[in-house]
Amino acid sequence: MPSVLSRVWLVYVLAKRGEFAEGIARGEEGVQIAETVNHPFSLIMAYRALGHLYLRKGDLDVAIRFLERCRELGQTWNIPTSPSGVPSYLGYACILSGHLAEGLPLLERTIEESLSRGQLQGRTFPFIHLSEGYRLANRIEDAIRLAGQALDFARDHKLRPHQAWALRALGEIASHRDPPDTEKAEAFYREARTLADQLGMRPLVAHCHLGFGRLYQRVGKSHEAREYLASAVTMYRAMDMRFWLEKAEAEVRRL
Repeated sequence: MPSVLSRVWLVYVLAKRGEFAEGIARGEEGVQIAETVNHPFSLIMAYRALGHLYLRKGDLDVAIRFLERCRELGQTWNIPTSPSGVPSYLGYACILSGHLAEGLPLLERTIEESLSRGQLQGRTFPFIHLSEGYRLANRIEDAIRLAGQALDFARDHKLRPHQAWALRALGEIASHRDPPDTEKAEAFYREARTLADQLGMRPLVAHCHLGFGRLYQRVGKSHEAREYLASAVTMYRAMDMRFWLEKAEAEVRRL
């Protein structure tokens, strides 16, 4: 339904900009409209949008609840949810929650299915999400390969928001090497932040500041680390991104 889908796409824009309260309001309007007329596909899309928003905000339990509801409705009404990215978001939510054993296979299956169908979107965020999971699982070469492929695809297709996320993923990998590859990490974070800033993607800018802060803390640059972490804390607090705020504040306490 146009009245639902217009709100769905607005929710995605607001989530990218960090305007989460407004995005939640518009998403809930979409859900209410879809429920009122009992239109399953519109309801799945509205739940998916809210699941994505809460995932980006860091409210992982809420995100998982909405995304699981999408899957349940898809099974009930025989509407595939894989093409809409629901399993990718759900897998990433599991990874951020610390459940790698659940998240990695879900993302791997998502990529296999999307590639078999020739879906273009399957070459960006699912790759980026799985790359982060592989990094956390210490599968560094696999993480680099996937993030690099996502970046190449995004550049070839001029998908600038996807480029920014892929660059940040590569920055995270370089930053968490032992020892950190400081030069590469700085370059990736800087390019990701520049793109994110140009596009008004405040949550991603904050993530880059957190990344810089963690990197400089690891290499003993306490002054620089403190500045970037303070910036991340301020931005996360302003956007009410409590999951990420707690991580940034924990890093500040370690200085």
